[in-house]
Amino acid sequence: MSRRDLDGQVVLVTGAARGIGAALGRRLADRGARVALAGLEPEELRRVARACGPDASAWEVDVTDWDQLRGAAAGVVERYGGIDVVVANAGIATAGFVRSIDPDAFERVIEVDLLGVWRTVRVCLPHLVERRGYCLVMSSMAAAVHLPGMAPYNAAKAGAEAFANTLRAEVRHLGVAVGVAHPSWIATDMVAAAEEHPVFGAVRRRMPGPATRTYPVSAAVDLLEAGIVRRARTIHVPRSMLAAKLARAFLPALVEHAAGRMMPEADAAALADVERRGGAASAPVGPGGAAAFRR
Repeated sequence: MSRRDLDGQVVLVTGAARGIGAALGRRLADRGARVALAGLEPEELRRVARACGPDASAWEVDVTDWDQLRGAAAGVVERYGGIDVVVANAGIATAGFVRSIDPDAFERVIEVDLLGVWRTVRVCLPHLVERRGYCLVMSSMAAAVHLPGMAPYNAAKAGAEAFANTLRAEVRHLGVAVGVAHPSWIATDMVAAAEEHPVFGAVRRRMPGPATRTYPVSAAVDLLEAGIVRRARTIHVPRSMLAAKLARAFLPALVEHAAGRMMPEADAAALADVERRGGAASAPVGPGGAAAFRR
């Protein structure tokens, strides 16, 4: 797919109240895009929209709610005339091991991070077909590197990648380009809260290699912006994430080996944390996760 200038393009970004979504919305607005910001936390959304300029708009949307998504998409089309780019970015995370995690928290992550992507794309796809537009699905390093304590997030992000790859094959003949992004750990509210978790934070710090490094939001936005301009198939943040994807056949065994030294202690700590804090021990992390879990 050819490179496209963003000036005047209508870009819908979900999960835009904080983190990557908010920063990307501001960057694309600076490039001349007409930005529609969708997500929870309406006050935060309006703050980001003001920073994006007078042509930006904010839409309070739960991406798991079909009616809210349809209403927002219709409103964006009515205001701007169409949709050229969709960034399916909304996502939450929780920390907890499969045998002790709160089932509601587990399933809410799947619902937001995977089903929310599917619902966003399904609702917006007719508008992308009309404009021969571009859809960017936000996956993660977690699609390839499956750290303990992140089962629902890992599963959802791997599913989002598979969904995007399938969608690309299905809509190419309609002129729609599809990309999938794989950010590593980015310095957002969600990641900061995960690092503060009394059990998972310690697990992550003891894992080898890129699993312990956090990158600034600006680094992610630079690469995402460039990828959107060129309608990229894949965007890796950092670019070295490509190596992890290529090596994914070997990574589960490496993670298992690294986790084997710490899991007995971590598992006992998780059970004690659940005993002490109940469901809060595995509630979605950060302000965005809390907003999504209240729904």
